[in-house]
Amino acid sequence: MAHAPSPNTQRLLEAAIQGAQDPAAGDVALRHVAPLSTGPEDVLAADALILGTTENLGTMSGALKDFFDRIYYPCLERTQGLPYALYIRAGHDGTGTRRAVETIVTGLRWRAVREPLICRGAFEERFLDECRDLGLYMAAGLDAGIF
Repeated sequence: MAHAPSPNTQRLLEAAIQGAQDPAAGDVALRHVAPLSTGPEDVLAADALILGTTENLGTMSGALKDFFDRIYYPCLERTQGLPYALYIRAGHDGTGTRRAVETIVTGLRWRAVREPLICRGAFEERFLDECRDLGLYMAAGLDAGIF
């Protein structure tokens, strides 16, 4: 699930999906739902989540915040330990965005499977490879039973 309001953030989302669908990742079913369309039932059905957001005014996108507002209490007691990974498209440093997301997922008691990927500064093509690797990592870990 990722908020992708621009062509470059859409490319990041597509790269993460490509990585998760890579045959080397194993046999993992993938479903992408935009944050504003994702509900508690989607989270409850997931074995793991990849969260993607832009850095907006030093914090997560409003769409991701809205997602958390809607799923928090319905999922609080039922998704503890849910594996997740996070990528942030940050025009600045991404630290406020990271902190905001981590505060919420800590409350949900979800489990980060790796350090957040923060794509900082001007857009670079390497961000696509990094998001692709993130998707591959998540899918391979799920397929192997690590997460």
